[in-house]
Amino acid sequence: MNEINVPRPNSLDAYWMPFSDNKYFKGDTSRMLARAEGMSYYTPEGKEILDGTAGLWCCNAGHGRVEIKEAIQKQAAILDYAPTFQLGHPIAFEAAARIAEMTPEGMDRVFFTNSGSESADTALKIALAYHRARGEAGRVRMIGRERGYHGVGFGGMSVGGIGGNRKQFGALLPYVDHLPSTHLPAKNAFSRGLPQHGVELADVLENLVALHGAETIAAVMVEPVAGSTGVLVPPVGYLKRLREICDKYGILLIFDEVITGFGRIGTNFGAERLEVTPDIMTMAKGLTNAAVPMGAVAVKNGVYDAVVDGVAGGIEFFHGYTYSGHPLAAAAAIATMQLHQSEDLPGRARAIEPYWQDAMHSMRDAPNVIDIRDFGLIGGIELASRPGKPGARAMDVFRRCFDAGVLVRVTADIVALSPPLIVEKPHIDRIVGTLADAIRAEAA
Repeated sequence: MNEINVPRPNSLDAYWMPFSDNKYFKGDTSRMLARAEGMSYYTPEGKEILDGTAGLWCCNAGHGRVEIKEAIQKQAAILDYAPTFQLGHPIAFEAAARIAEMTPEGMDRVFFTNSGSESADTALKIALAYHRARGEAGRVRMIGRERGYHGVGFGGMSVGGIGGNRKQFGALLPYVDHLPSTHLPAKNAFSRGLPQHGVELADVLENLVALHGAETIAAVMVEPVAGSTGVLVPPVGYLKRLREICDKYGILLIFDEVITGFGRIGTNFGAERLEVTPDIMTMAKGLTNAAVPMGAVAVKNGVYDAVVDGVAGGIEFFHGYTYSGHPLAAAAAIATMQLHQSEDLPGRARAIEPYWQDAMHSMRDAPNVIDIRDFGLIGGIELASRPGKPGARAMDVFRRCFDAGVLVRVTADIVALSPPLIVEKPHIDRIVGTLADAIRAEAA
């Protein structure tokens, strides 16, 4: 019998870690996670780390949910994998139907992917296919937003507007332009919820229409609340204005709901809370509580009909993935959505939001805090950068928090928080208390 080569836990060379300082981590492995349950991770040594970030914005129902685990196990014993190219399996259709029950009215068609990045690129391709099917093949331009994040595929990265994610890779997709960021710290610093200033920034879309011509623009893609770029909350009326302008010129509006979906801001999707229905909506993360990778794109029925009915016969949309609608992912998604409904996780988030908001803004007078932003169960605490060392201050705070038993997330010099939706007041007190102590210790 051949010897099985079992990877050893102290062998770190093979794994090229994503979005990480590989050299630093592999020289200091004290921040390993080995187990998770409820609101917490545990290190290999058994130390508890309270999860202030829902993993990576994704474990909305908390960790180790038995209902999801058992659904995956049961499905693995029945059907481990089946292709969905010209074939189907029942559980994928059930998962899509359950998603359609949660999406805004009239968005009843669901295309499965495996991640938020794939969802973003899929949404862009759907927009192109839609206009071509309607005889407007000249609509090829995509409009994103500065400081937007739509994953790391070439489509989403091109439409996105985070410089660090783009500059390393040279030329990206052509025919892309960007709206300005809605971040106006001089007017909106320390806003509670939606900031009051900035609705006029949506009118820049009118300028882009004048520059390029409406007949060349396929879609506008934005996050209802930008998360990965540092918690940028839309100004009052901003998204409604974008919707109006898109309708005026026949431009599709795409919401990237990878973070804001599945209860994060107190409703099933951000579109519901913010009272704006897009034409296309991307999702991932909370869809399966991160137990199995899965993403999806929901579209208005008219978008689906235009693409599918625009072809007399045969394949209508030349796109898809080997793992689209994977049986184990579908099982995890169904179990997750059942949990969201039975435990009313969006309602729980909405109920505790005022306490969360007060806790976030209690750090206003901490050293080097220059802004605090919040919406739903999301918080962003922006720190003044050290001269010549952008990002260093927040990274120091991140490490101090972890060592003190709380997981936070940093992007540049912004500490981002997004706990599981099962969070309770003592958890919030501990997260905020530990973070405030770390900010003060860093400034000492």
